[in-house]
This record gives sequence, structure tokens and C-alpha cells, in this order.
Amino acid sequence: MMICFGSLKTEAASVYTVKSGDSLYKIGQTNGVPVHSIQSINQLKSDIIYPGQRLKMPSTISNSDKELLARLVSAEAKGEPYAGKVAVATVVLNRVDSSSFPNSVREVIYQVDQGHYAFTPVQNGAINKPADAASKKAVQEALAFRGQGPGSLYFYNPKTSTSKWILSKQVTVKIGNHVFAK
Repeated sequence: MMICFGSLKTEAASVYTVKSGDSLYKIGQTNGVPVHSIQSINQLKSDIIYPGQRLKMPSTISNSDKELLARLVSAEAKGEPYAGKVAVATVVLNRVDSSSFPNSVREVIYQVDQGHYAFTPVQNGAINKPADAASKKAVQEALAFRGQGPGSLYFYNPKTSTSKWILSKQVTVKIGNHVFAK
């Protein structure tokens, strides 16, 4: 199944008309926006929505940034469970939202700090390979739940990591071969 990134405009909020069978989760995942943002912008007090209801949709990251993030997820989480792919995408989004990191997906992914790349696929060129469908879907899910979860800012494979610094970070979750931390 081919998963394409939606046509949500990033310049301004758009409007979505609720269809039968929709839920805030489904709308958020399809459009790559956090559920709590949909609730907030529409002043919804619950998860109840109705067919025909018009919801303002918050802006999201650009399609090119979604594609870049999906390529990173594909390269970083190859062979990992789907939840690990979502968690890798979430780390990047958490960094964008953190004052300790750059303010855009592209800047976070391509960040070089003291001569070290933040992500190995940037250094070895794997970032330039096409993303698989599961990685694209994982990015959409990470966007839908942006701002929720344990707040992971880092991940590593304990079998291959040589950094003592990363081991000092608080572990938030372990998924597959990756340890996530903040």
C-alpha cells in the first residue's frame, strides 16, 4: 500500500469536514497533526465529533520535511518494530520542540555538533535512499501524537554505541534494538 503525505497546507490553518467513521485520531494521523492541537484550535472539550462538522486544522510540517523525516526513520529504524519507527520520528519532533535543538525538522536532522552528526544516516548517505511505506506511516503517527509520550530526545543501540555520555541520559523506553532517553 502506498502512503502519500497529505495535501494539508502549511502556510495557514485549513478546514476539514468530518466524514462518517472519522475520529480525531484518524483525522490527526491522516493530516499529520496532533490530536490535542485539533481539540485546542476547535475548543473541543471531548473527543466527540459529528459527520458534517467543520474542524479547523492546525498547520503542520511541510511535505518535504515529512519525506526527509521518513527517509531518516527508514534508515535509522530499518529492521525495527513499527513502534520503534514512530519513536525515532518522535525524537526528531521532540528536538524541534525543544529549546536545546534547532527549530526545524531539516535543521535537527542535519545538525552537526562539535564535528559529530546527530544521525548516522546523514553521515553515511543512507538518508538519501527512499523511505518505505511503514516509515511514512510512522511519521504521520508521530505527528498525530506530537507532544505526547515520554519526551525522548535521544536514541541509541546499546550493542553498537560507544558514547559514555548517552549512557548518562534517563531511559524513557526500550523498543527493539533501540533505547530511547531524555
